[in-house]
Amino acid sequence: MSKALIAMDSSGSFRVCAAITTDLVQEAARIHETTPTASAGLGRVLTAAGMMGILMKEPDQKLTVNFKGDGPAKQYLATAYSDGRVKGYVANPYVDLPLTPEGKLDVGGSLGIGELSVIRDLGLKEPYMGTIALVNGEIAEDLTAYFFISEQQNTSVALGVRVERDLSIGAAGGMIIQMLPDAREGAVDALEKMISSMEPITTTIRRVVSEGKGLSAAALVRRMVEEIFADMPQEYRVEVLEERDITWHCDCSRERIEQALMTIGTKDLREIIEEDGQAELQCQFCLKKYQFSREQLQSILEDIQ
Repeated sequence: MSKALIAMDSSGSFRVCAAITTDLVQEAARIHETTPTASAGLGRVLTAAGMMGILMKEPDQKLTVNFKGDGPAKQYLATAYSDGRVKGYVANPYVDLPLTPEGKLDVGGSLGIGELSVIRDLGLKEPYMGTIALVNGEIAEDLTAYFFISEQQNTSVALGVRVERDLSIGAAGGMIIQMLPDAREGAVDALEKMISSMEPITTTIRRVVSEGKGLSAAALVRRMVEEIFADMPQEYRVEVLEERDITWHCDCSRERIEQALMTIGTKDLREIIEEDGQAELQCQFCLKKYQFSREQLQSILEDIQ
C-alpha cells in the first residue's frame, strides 16, 4: 500500500505533503499495460493528484487533474478523493519516445503543447476549475505554475517515477511544499536553498527503501522527509501531523455505466438497439467491460423516455 504524510514546520511557515506511491503506480501500469514513458507520465499525475486529494479539508471532496496536449500521449488524467482513493488513465498507453538528451523519459514530449486543468468538487453547487497553458509538460513544473497562477499559492512540486528494464516500477513518489500566509522570510530562503540542492526524489526513495528493509511504508515516508529536510535550520524543523494511505481505487459500477448510456440521447440509443442489438462499454480507468443486451438497452431507452 502506498503511503503519504502531511507535515508542517515548527515556525508555521510551510506545510509539506510527501508520498511514496510505488505500489499505486505499479497497479496503474499493470492495468493499462503502459510503456515506460506512459508509466512515468501517468505515475506522476496519479501521485500529484493523490497528494492534492488528501490535502483537501472535508470528507468526500474530490478533484480531477487533467493534462491534455497535442503530443502522442494526448492526455494524462487522474481523479483523487480526500480519503486517499486515486484512479487515472493515459489516452495513449503505448506512447514510446526516445530519451531526452539528459537520459530521462520524455514525458514533456509525450504531451506537447496543451493545457492543465484542475477541477475541485467541494460539494458546492458548481465545482471550481482552474486552467493554465502547459509550461513544458513535465507535470511537476506545470503543477508548480498552476498553484501560483490559478490558486495564488507559492508551491513547489517534486515528482518522480523510475521504470526498470523489465518495465516494473522501481520507485515512485512526490512532495508538495506550500508556503503558509504568515511564512517567515527566512523560511523561503532556506527552502529555496534546500530545493536547489535536492537529488531526484526517486533516488531518495530507492535509498530509503534499500536501507530501511523491514520498516513500514509509513516509516519509510518519514525517513524520506527526514533526509530531504535534514539540512534545514532548526527553527524550520518539519513535524509530522498525520499519516495517510493513497490507494488505487476505481469506483465504476454497472449503475454508473447505465447513467452514461442515458446521456447519449434517445436517437443514438435507438440506433444502437436497431443496428447492433447490444452494447459493450469499458471503464476508462480500470478497463472493466460492461455488457448490455437488447432487452437491457430497451429498458434504459424506456427510462429516458
